[in-house]
Amino acid sequence: MASPLDRQSPLEPKTSTVNGAYPRKPPIVLVETAFLASATSLLWLLSYYLPSIPVFKIFFPIPIALIYLRWGNRAGWMTALVSGLLLSVLMGPARSISFVIPYGLIGVQLGACWRRRANWLTSISLGALLECLGVFFRFWLTSLLLGEDLWLYTMARIRDLCEWVFVQLGILAEPSLLVIQIVTIVLILVSNFLYLFVVHLVALLMFERLGNSIPKPPAWVDTLLDL
Repeated sequence: MASPLDRQSPLEPKTSTVNGAYPRKPPIVLVETAFLASATSLLWLLSYYLPSIPVFKIFFPIPIALIYLRWGNRAGWMTALVSGLLLSVLMGPARSISFVIPYGLIGVQLGACWRRRANWLTSISLGALLECLGVFFRFWLTSLLLGEDLWLYTMARIRDLCEWVFVQLGILAEPSLLVIQIVTIVLILVSNFLYLFVVHLVALLMFERLGNSIPKPPAWVDTLLDL
């Protein structure tokens, strides 16, 4: 009868044992984890020094999700952690934690959803919520470091936008604070949903060629891609 160590998921890497007792991951897992963690850190570094190229942002969670999809939970978390440690050395703790929250968490979340074959609506919704968490965390962290409340500054800019919209619609009223906050949250959610949707499209096109496909998209996305 096979021992529990011998029964593995077909998606898990084969393990060897030390003295017949402790499982050991093959070297390829460590190599891929280190390589993709370095690639993730490099993408974040490039996006900081080349802010005029926003396409880098699309790829922030993809290497971590790929490792999770290929080798499982532990490898995914290790990739996110190693990326954070590398960025802490290269750019300092503040920018490192700004990567881990939310993009490191999103990479792990996407890998977990794709490995469990969750539908796109579920994985995009969870990722958008994590991205919202990251947005508010960055507001808090940046405000703490600068000694100014950036959220109030953002509210002022959204208020100007709402006033312009009200004028264009012929509404002779000043937007209330509640309306401004609702508009701000809606704009953040919409932008995050669009971002996660694009990440899914890129992963769909990339991972299929790597032999690690993600769940199939909705029918209308297939129709859109076939055009």
